Amino acid sequence: MTAFEAIRAEPLALANSYVHLPRGCYARVNPTPVAQPQLLRLNRALAERLGLDPGALETAAGVAVLAGNRVPDGAEPVALAYAGHQFGNWVPSLGDGRAVLLGEVVDRDGIRRDLQLKGAGLTPFSRQGDGRASLGPVIREYLVSEGMAGLGISTTRALAMVASGEPVVREGLEPGGVLTRVAASHVRVGTFEYFFRRGDQDTVRALADYVIERHYPEIAGAERPYQALVEAVSVRTADLIADWLLVGFIHGVMNTDNVSLAGETLDYGPCAFMDAYHPATVYSSIDVRGRYAYDQQPRIAHWNLARFAETLLPMLAEDQNAAIETAREALDAFQHRFEVRYHAGLRRKLGLSEEQQGDVDLALDLLRRMAEQDADFTLTFRRLAELGRECGEADGVVRELFTDPSAFDAWAVTWRERLAAEASDDAARREAMRAVNPTYIPRNHRIQQAIDAAEAGDLQPIEELMTVLADPYADHPELADYARPPRPDEVIGRTFCGT
Repeated sequence: MTAFEAIRAEPLALANSYVHLPRGCYARVNPTPVAQPQLLRLNRALAERLGLDPGALETAAGVAVLAGNRVPDGAEPVALAYAGHQFGNWVPSLGDGRAVLLGEVVDRDGIRRDLQLKGAGLTPFSRQGDGRASLGPVIREYLVSEGMAGLGISTTRALAMVASGEPVVREGLEPGGVLTRVAASHVRVGTFEYFFRRGDQDTVRALADYVIERHYPEIAGAERPYQALVEAVSVRTADLIADWLLVGFIHGVMNTDNVSLAGETLDYGPCAFMDAYHPATVYSSIDVRGRYAYDQQPRIAHWNLARFAETLLPMLAEDQNAAIETAREALDAFQHRFEVRYHAGLRRKLGLSEEQQGDVDLALDLLRRMAEQDADFTLTFRRLAELGRECGEADGVVRELFTDPSAFDAWAVTWRERLAAEASDDAARREAMRAVNPTYIPRNHRIQQAIDAAEAGDLQPIEELMTVLADPYADHPELADYARPPRPDEVIGRTFCGT
């Protein structure tokens, strides 16, 4: 039995389809072993979904693989090449500077998944970096990505986090860690840009064919498959961005190297979920001009998709003007799809099951009042589900979230008039609203508390937080405090990149 078979529930082969792409797409490199690996948390449910044996992953041999101290037999570890537009500026060479792709497994649903180690040591793309990750960002990505999965939003996942037993140098000395990330793939817009800007259209075509085969097989036989690819990626991205906005998520670093062609949320660096609703909210410490603010995310997503479409122009039509027009037509799929999904989501959040003119304006009016009154985004919508069609004492749970409760009262009159046109009764409406308005999100202050505790050797806050994030639409009375917004002294207004 091989080392890799020893940590699997059944003998499934570890593949690596990337190594069949042109050689410049990757660099072969093994992870660098760490000093004293300690498994902090294994995502047992995800391991089982991947067809892996959680018990075996928790053994010394399994932890050695998760830490990068052992390369599984049959694995072909690689670091991937890509470039990107960072805050609108072209950077010609980025790549996996601290991540190593071990390979791929096919999960229980028949979907191919990448297994990547982040913080795995130096690669040919490390530039001036050390190839390592500090433990805080590892914990943060684990919690936020799994929180996103719990919300039902497309995302990379976290299989495990390991303390490395050795320090890394950032602002000072910090404990190191390694994250095992699971993704549908790690192909990004920046992957295509890397080769397009080098004039390597053969590799761009190979990448496009690869993405179609792996993520969009339904368009393989299309008359114009590359135009169909732009449209398909635009649709998935539109769905993703709409879903972000509906839960108050701010990615924080929407560079083209962080845009997944599979339509997953990729890279949880300076991201955050809003507490009080303000559309121009920025958390990222490096986004000094608000390029990636909450309300800018749809516009930036479209801009990033345009950069992707540019790489395919020579494959869309022989005449450049015709190719540009074809790209524009394909990109039009984004705005339409985004509006449809976002507006439908807003109606559901208000408990409106039947589309009527004025519904979106009603939702936007509530958001405007929330911004003016510093109302918490998550709790306003969640508590709205507790209200009936008549004004009553229950209104207080929402009113107290507004600096001036009369601002909510005026809106609630119009909302209740609209509810009167709904066929469903209050019980069914409330149940539907609770299904789309979470009680729990990965709030910044709770994440930081969990990080601080873990670095001091206490993992209980991580376990408690994961309990509510894994089931965020339910009420957890014993952990109800995790739903509350931060007190003034707990507010974290800035988040930071982990590199």
